[in-house]
Amino acid sequence: MARIAGVDLPLNKRVEIGLTYIYGIGRSRAKFVLEKADVRPDTRVKDLSEDEVVRIRKVVTDDVKVEGDLRRDISVDIKRLMDIGCYRGMRHRRNLPVRGQRTHTNARTRKGPRRQTIAGKKKATKK
Repeated sequence: MARIAGVDLPLNKRVEIGLTYIYGIGRSRAKFVLEKADVRPDTRVKDLSEDEVVRIRKVVTDDVKVEGDLRRDISVDIKRLMDIGCYRGMRHRRNLPVRGQRTHTNARTRKGPRRQTIAGKKKATKK
């Protein structure tokens, strides 16, 4: 079993795809890691030798910011934007889209479910 950066990689997938299960590693960064660790990308995770796993683990810990460190840095960056009061920080604070998307009709993922405005029931008037 290959455990890299606190994540168990799926055994039946190619190493190139298995590395993408780690937060902060996509396809291009996985290729970079495998090239630097001198591991063939078409090898299955279950076929990796212990030496190859150690080389991959070393490259990931030394050259790539992943998992907890990356999540912490992103949250600190967002907090900084909110503290300085810039436009992007205000959008984060109000839970609205940050990158210029329209919000009049869309953005339900970011804004959450619609709030239904239910008018009060009218009382019957006496005649």
